[in-house]
Amino acid sequence: MTTWEFWGCSFLAFGPPFAMFVFTVAHDSVRIIIMILSCFFWLVALLLSGLLWFAVVPLREELAFGLIFSVVFQEVSRGLLYLLLVKAEKGLENIGSGPPLLSSEQRHILAYVCGFGFGVMSGLFALVNVLRDMTGPGTVGLFGDSNYFFLVSTFLSLCFVLLHTAWGVIFFDGLFMKKYWQPSLVIVAHLISSS
Repeated sequence: MTTWEFWGCSFLAFGPPFAMFVFTVAHDSVRIIIMILSCFFWLVALLLSGLLWFAVVPLREELAFGLIFSVVFQEVSRGLLYLLLVKAEKGLENIGSGPPLLSSEQRHILAYVCGFGFGVMSGLFALVNVLRDMTGPGTVGLFGDSNYFFLVSTFLSLCFVLLHTAWGVIFFDGLFMKKYWQPSLVIVAHLISSS
């Protein structure tokens, strides 16, 4: 029974992102490189927030401390990724065969791929331990816990993949168009949805 639940929750959480990857990212090598780069930037943000949490011993028990700095590090790394891609645009144009990455028809795709990479890595880290526990012996809800814990965790993970994708588009568009209220809105929305 737990194996079926594992596969069901895995497909619920990562089925739509897998379809998004296959239909929008997989056919272009530059998009794959950018997605992997954005996954790396999310991992660096996680590492920095973990180091800060580990270094500040008195505030380890405060979830708000970890949450705020984790979101700030993620959004700063998203901004640094944008700056890196702007600097590397010429080199990436030589690899790809299409129009320039930051042209009016490509920049939203670039933002989508970067946000999608952030979301996939976030979703994997959010759900991998839950999926591991799901395959073990036992029954959910045996000691009065919710029977829907795994299902809710699955849908939350999927929602954050989609939210990171949307936040990537909004954040990059705001930086490109110099509408700095959009990245600020992304940071506030990220803080609210994470709390």
